[in-house]
Amino acid sequence: HVQLVESGGGSVQAGGSLRLSCAASRRADSTYNMGWFRRPPGQKREGVAALDSDGTTSYADPVKGRFTISKDNDKNILYLQMNSLKPEDTAMYYCAADRSSMTGIQRLGIDPDYWGRGTQVTVSS
Repeated sequence: HVQLVESGGGSVQAGGSLRLSCAASRRADSTYNMGWFRRPPGQKREGVAALDSDGTTSYADPVKGRFTISKDNDKNILYLQMNSLKPEDTAMYYCAADRSSMTGIQRLGIDPDYWGRGTQVTVSS
């Protein structure tokens, strides 16, 4: 069973930065594909950024150029660096993992197999 634990959320003013972390259990080895999703208040969950095991990345249009996804394979931690934050980035952010391509999963709008519990990000204007 894959366990994912997010951290790093918080409250920040518009224009600020946050870095989210997702600690994955050993079972989620480097062959897993990982990504970040978010659920804004009152809206559906949406894909934010994906990182496949071959290094391929993808980003949702609203975050391109502002967010960066990366992974420390030695520590098995997934990161999401979020810069130039906007109030519309306010959401619960979730880490996810799957053996299938995460870039494909986010492009198709389907659910990955494994989820963390989420970490709240609040951006004030």
